[in-house]
Amino acid sequence: MRLINYCKQCRREGEKLFLKGERCLTPKCAVARRAYPPGPHGEKPTRLTEFGRRMREKQKARRIYGLNERQFRNYFEKASRAVGVTGLRLLQLLEMRLDNVVYRLGFAPSRQAARQLVRHGFIKVNDRKVNIPSHQTKVGQTIALKPERLIQLEEKLKELTPPAWLSFEAGYIGKMVGLPSREDTEMLIEDAAIVEYYSR
Repeated sequence: MRLINYCKQCRREGEKLFLKGERCLTPKCAVARRAYPPGPHGEKPTRLTEFGRRMREKQKARRIYGLNERQFRNYFEKASRAVGVTGLRLLQLLEMRLDNVVYRLGFAPSRQAARQLVRHGFIKVNDRKVNIPSHQTKVGQTIALKPERLIQLEEKLKELTPPAWLSFEAGYIGKMVGLPSREDTEMLIEDAAIVEYYSR
């Protein structure tokens, strides 16, 4: 299994993508210590073309949500066929992935940790176990942790405030109460540049 160096991914994009959760807020963060791309030529200044800027935005979005190229392209094609603004619809589809919802609810410190929770069967959607991280949640569905995992997070969950499109129900069960707006999605991503990249 290939190990992913998340710190190198943040350094390549030149900003914190918060792929390691709380570690990214500490002085140990690689972007804070070495604010230049990885590799032997990382410290040399580079000039991005317009195509390069759009590609970097696409790569940044892929890395934030932990998707490979084919998965991300499929999400874009699905968003382009949907009614509405393609960029916003793309971000909504990415936000409504089950692993992202688990992360947004605060059940895990990072999206990668949330993906692992889902794969190991700790998450229930409408009282049914779902172990597919890419599962698309829908408005009205409830997302809950299994009791054995909930005990470990109980104190932490008391301090969390989920985004407006999610809410906490009794017993620390999350619920999707609406679709995420542009302000509720990942603000690090410039969705217009991604649409331009795929429309070239």
